[in-house]
Amino acid sequence: MAPFTSQELRKGFSSFATGVTVITCLDAEQNAHGITISSFNTVSLEPPLILWSLKKQSRLMPHFEVGHKQLIHVLERSQEAMAMHFATVKEHQFEGIAHKMTASGLTQIEGCTAYFECETVSVHTGGDHNVIIAKVINLKHSPESQPLIFAHSKFVGIDSSL
Repeated sequence: MAPFTSQELRKGFSSFATGVTVITCLDAEQNAHGITISSFNTVSLEPPLILWSLKKQSRLMPHFEVGHKQLIHVLERSQEAMAMHFATVKEHQFEGIAHKMTASGLTQIEGCTAYFECETVSVHTGGDHNVIIAKVINLKHSPESQPLIFAHSKFVGIDSSL
């Protein structure tokens, strides 16, 4: 038996502050989907790689297999409601959300701190999640904006006076 419970582990993990992202993708019928993810991380500058993880049983997993494209949105400090909106599965996810289509056909939510258009290059099993490694194809960022941060199970911001 482990010396800690899964709930204790979850609370311990919450001590690590992370940025908050929404990742959008297209299904086989070219319908847009989005999901809030805080597991985004950089891997390599050369080649430009990132990683993030998704539950193995997620209904969206087939849309992130090798060769599939996704758009990673780093949320801006004021976009807490956006993070919560995409944290749950719902029909017509983009209704009432300011967005546009990119040249590649992916859905881009407006007002984010950064955007990384990526293509999945590998998927690895990691316990109850899949770790997705993706190559950055294109990017856009607003260095003057502040990112939304998640720590201790709540949203926080960065003190811009630092």
